[in-house]
Amino acid sequence: MTINDIFAVMEMNRKLKNSELDRKTVTEFKEAKKTPLIIILDNIRSLNNIGSVFRTADAFLVKKIYLCGITATPPHKDIQKTALGATDTVDWEYCQNTLDLVNILQSKNIKILSIEQAENAIMLNNFNPKSDQTYAVIFGNEVKGVQQEVVSASNTVIEIPQYGSKHSLNISVSAGVVIWDLFSKIKS
Repeated sequence: MTINDIFAVMEMNRKLKNSELDRKTVTEFKEAKKTPLIIILDNIRSLNNIGSVFRTADAFLVKKIYLCGITATPPHKDIQKTALGATDTVDWEYCQNTLDLVNILQSKNIKILSIEQAENAIMLNNFNPKSDQTYAVIFGNEVKGVQQEVVSASNTVIEIPQYGSKHSLNISVSAGVVIWDLFSKIKS
């Protein structure tokens, strides 16, 4: 291998600069066609988790985030630290009661998906969303999970398959896994 070959390989795998990423402006994001996903955060304690979910929602053009119960709302420096401006792009709204919100969304023909370990849950890899259906995906409190009354009212309960000893993922990790999975299935 010659030195020119080495440089050619290095150039093939060159990291992109921020200016090369074709990022949307806030206005372009607001006007873009959204993925038919709504995120509901049910009593999330960690401000960093909230910010991380905003960033993931921005990455996959999620329609909206609902912040429920004790979940903090922007602006807050600890949310902003991980959201990196995504609270300006992703639409969000505060709703005191998660169950009331679920009932309102269901009346608008939005299917409710609770992410939880529960009897009769469908494993995420076996769930096939319809591309013409809007889904509201609920992620629960870091300790207690999604409230039982909310799980019971959901159209479907989805579980992320886990094979280790903990069977517990951080909520921001769970959101990343689920949103990416649903996005890729809806877009394919």
